[in-house]
Amino acid sequence: MKKLYLNTGGFNTIFNDLKDSFDGELVINNNEYTLKIKSKWARGTIKAVRFEKEMSYVNFDLVFNHDVTLSIESFQTAPVFFAYCEKGTLRHSFGANGVQSKVKMNQTAVLNNTSVINSVLFFESHKPIQFSLVGMPTIASAKEENIEMVSQLKKRFTTDSGQYLYIGNKNHKIAEKLQELNTIPQKGLVKTLLQKSLLNSILEMEIAQHSYNYMNTFEPIMNLASRQINEIKRISNINIAEVLHAAGLASRNYLPRIFKEKYHLSFKPYNQKLAS
Repeated sequence: MKKLYLNTGGFNTIFNDLKDSFDGELVINNNEYTLKIKSKWARGTIKAVRFEKEMSYVNFDLVFNHDVTLSIESFQTAPVFFAYCEKGTLRHSFGANGVQSKVKMNQTAVLNNTSVINSVLFFESHKPIQFSLVGMPTIASAKEENIEMVSQLKKRFTTDSGQYLYIGNKNHKIAEKLQELNTIPQKGLVKTLLQKSLLNSILEMEIAQHSYNYMNTFEPIMNLASRQINEIKRISNINIAEVLHAAGLASRNYLPRIFKEKYHLSFKPYNQKLAS
């Protein structure tokens, strides 16, 4: 059995620790992390996306060659983690000798731990495991734009004991969003905006389905999330070179027509003169 201890810190620290522990190859590109592992310990990949002081997303697709335990210290930001098991079985306990809970295929777990006792994950050898992890801090400054979401997460998924664990069946609408998150074809800034929008919608859906007024809350969030994501995709398809070329051939007043007729966007030219 291989026993690992993860001293939490920044994403760079965490992934470098995992790289060293599994003898893997790490590639970091802006806010995306890809750890490829093919060693005596395991084979597969760990991919992640992080946003500074905000949510994070990690996808594990691995086969371990030995039984593995991963002991994780409490994070200072006290995040709530949503785990979605897509293949295999994931086991968790508070402390190495604590009661173990299983998260099976097509199940979801919600975890928060602010106690001095570590969270421990158990993985069996030679059994493929694939799961996704969405995390969101519950400690944030009042100036941050997602303070309301942080407040709702803290209210619903934390306890005075510092330990919270819920296991239930997967939500198919959330599973669809995760699938979309893993298959974004866009690149650069558009991809980043879509990632943030999808992660926000997943967190809002989790809050909604754990609320008392589930049915009244969930559908409006689904509709709003879909509109936001579709709008980002639509804007990303604008051919700026085509627009500028057409504007150069025609008068300035033709530019709003291009946006309105071809892309269904309203556009008002800026006519204010500079003061002399």
